[in-house]
Amino acid sequence: MTQQALVVLSGGQDSTTCLYWAIAGFGRDNVQTLTFDYGQRHRLELDCARQVAAFARVPHTVLPINTFAALGGNALTDETVAVTAALDPQTRLPNTFVPGRNLIFLTFAAACAYPRGIEHLVIGASQTDYSGYPDCRENTFKALEQALRLGMAADFTIHAPLMFLSKQETVELAQALGALPAMVYTHTCYHGRQPPCGECPACVLRAKGFAEAGLLDPLVARFQGVTR
Repeated sequence: MTQQALVVLSGGQDSTTCLYWAIAGFGRDNVQTLTFDYGQRHRLELDCARQVAAFARVPHTVLPINTFAALGGNALTDETVAVTAALDPQTRLPNTFVPGRNLIFLTFAAACAYPRGIEHLVIGASQTDYSGYPDCRENTFKALEQALRLGMAADFTIHAPLMFLSKQETVELAQALGALPAMVYTHTCYHGRQPPCGECPACVLRAKGFAEAGLLDPLVARFQGVTR
């Protein structure tokens, strides 16, 4: 039986890299993408994910789960919370942390994959160059993988190809996989801006990765009018 993969695609740099990783490993015809409309403030993400999937020529599904917006309390879903680089003094996490997001995403991804006969779930999380989110750690995914296998009686495998890569290494991997052209359609900025603000933690980290890899970010080049 042909192995298939479902990629959680946010429309960002990391998930786009993982999409191309899945295409390289499973074959384009065996890869599908899933994007969550979870009430994120920046609806641009949904359009970027659609464009990336179309550019990569893979099927794309958008699943609405708006509970996070109802919960609020973080800068990604609550318009009353401004993005800041400061850490919460109690949790030691930035206010861009959406509690339980990856746990919910992968559970819904498994539920979506199950009737399609898909057992491989791919997500662009990393515990190397990240903001300290506990749901981006390998031990979280190992535990969740076991729970999904038990709870659905299916042989799910969670793949996080970027788990131990720095942003520089992620950019280099994207280049090796032929994913850089797709980066033109991606979105990373926490302020939801295009061109990106260049100042929020997400923009700074992305810029650092491309600079250390010695490559021009295709998204930045797009808004600078740079052609190759």
